[in-house]
Amino acid sequence: MSGNLKLTGNAEQDLDHKQHREAFNQTQSNVGGDCVLSVDNEGSVLLSDRVSRQNLDIHPGSSLVEHFPRLWEQVEATLKDKNPRTGFSVMKEGHEFLVTISPILSGSKVFGAICVFSENTEIEIIAREMRDFRDLSKELAVIIDSCYEGLWVYDGQANVLRINTAAERINNITAEDVIGHNMYDLVKTELVERSAALEVIEKKKAVSFLCSTREGRKLIKSGTPIFDDDGQLIKIVVSERDITEMDQMQRQLEEQAALSNQFQHQILEMQQAELASTKIIAKSPSMIRALNQAIKVSHADSSVLILGESGVGKGLFADLIHMRSHRAEKPLIKINCGAIPETLIESELFGHEKGAFTGAQAAKPGHIELADGGVLFLDEIAELPLASQVKLLRFLEDGNVTRLGGTKAKQVDVRILAATHGDLEEMVERKEFRLDLYYRLNVIPLHIPSLRDRKDCIVPLIQHYVDLFSKRNGINKRITSAAMDVLLSYHWPGNVRQLMNVCERILVMADGDVIDIQDLPQNIAGNSSRGTLPTERLTLQQAMNSYERSLLAEAMEEFGNQYKVADALGINQSTVARKIKRYGIA
Repeated sequence: MSGNLKLTGNAEQDLDHKQHREAFNQTQSNVGGDCVLSVDNEGSVLLSDRVSRQNLDIHPGSSLVEHFPRLWEQVEATLKDKNPRTGFSVMKEGHEFLVTISPILSGSKVFGAICVFSENTEIEIIAREMRDFRDLSKELAVIIDSCYEGLWVYDGQANVLRINTAAERINNITAEDVIGHNMYDLVKTELVERSAALEVIEKKKAVSFLCSTREGRKLIKSGTPIFDDDGQLIKIVVSERDITEMDQMQRQLEEQAALSNQFQHQILEMQQAELASTKIIAKSPSMIRALNQAIKVSHADSSVLILGESGVGKGLFADLIHMRSHRAEKPLIKINCGAIPETLIESELFGHEKGAFTGAQAAKPGHIELADGGVLFLDEIAELPLASQVKLLRFLEDGNVTRLGGTKAKQVDVRILAATHGDLEEMVERKEFRLDLYYRLNVIPLHIPSLRDRKDCIVPLIQHYVDLFSKRNGINKRITSAAMDVLLSYHWPGNVRQLMNVCERILVMADGDVIDIQDLPQNIAGNSSRGTLPTERLTLQQAMNSYERSLLAEAMEEFGNQYKVADALGINQSTVARKIKRYGIA
């Protein structure tokens, strides 16, 4: 035993030194030639053997804190919790030592610690690496089994070494069915349709192909060879990916895209046919100015808010802007926000996924998606519910559409045209229309004058529609000057839409080849001073019926909707329907 102890006369300290010496001697006898030293609770070395002094340069009286500060942290922890510690290593002059720390106890009191240093030999390094390799193998096994793709591992002769659970599921087999068997035999027994491992052996390179299982599932198989340093094939790894669901989804997407393209093509054909039969007639200065503005804005991609009374032709101006724009080859999708129930407007605009609500049997793209690359015309935008206004504003900001019931957003490129006959600024003040959406839509305002403000256009419009409906119905009639004067003096509350309907009606209903004042609708002819006087006096009931018919006919011309007529006249819709049928109002 080497190393001197300087003992004091203190009996307690002598007891401590005695216990250190006993623990030190006992440890030294157990570990043989390995380094051993003891430290007190302050980290001072009390005892050290010859190997410790030679290999570690640690002598009695040295401070473990100075020589091995990281080791002292572990020793200090042992002094506190009284638990031995192993597996900690220290380096000294190129040698690595594994350290075992044990507390020196007397009852429950800790008097210090014994540190045993074992040189980390090559065998111990190999053992530790084997433990690490075993742990790594376990981790790899867990990763392989949790992989969604099927994995097969073979030796160089195509004997199955292992498969993961995904391969079992995909091929509807168990590992016991194939492990230890050769793929030549498995293919012969038709347990496997086509083997990537056999093709790797044949071609001596990686292979990949598409095949089907007995259950009809589509798989992509990829085989990868592993060669040793001499170029010999020693392992083969095959991965399998089940693309059955992906293939079905791709087919559904293609069908949906084809359906969308078909919708767009049909819409485009209908719009072109409609444009061929319509004509914007501008003779008055106000109308010419509006027409020039429409042509100018058609070349931009800015949002346009078309303003004007009902029936002035806001839809025709939307057609013109679309036809003159670079989006003319893509469809113009029109939606009347006031004609769709509030519960369905969001689905019509943004579409829905299957099962998004009761009755949603299949996924359906919305009008915005159908207009991708083209133009979306939102007529009667003032009727759009506030909830839908929020979603429309979000689309205008980022260009993304999310269907009802969906989770994924789709980026679309759509130009927005909106129209209204209402006062949006007043609606904003009443909190009935969002201010931010109003500013988004009102980038370029376009005002269409009413027909009574462009008298110069009335006669050319009448002539245009008379010619149009004459060709359409195979008839040839003309309007007298007197009847034309009456039509010219009429105030046309329903604007061009009313004028077009009147032209078609008088062409069909007039008996002769000449249309005169008596052939005009009563609400128009009755307002003219040029109308003929009745040959006999009407009874009160006849006069009331005549006035009621005239009032209903004029209201229908103006509003075009029984519910709106009922609201304007203060009666029920059913009453409106009954009286329209009674008076034969179209």
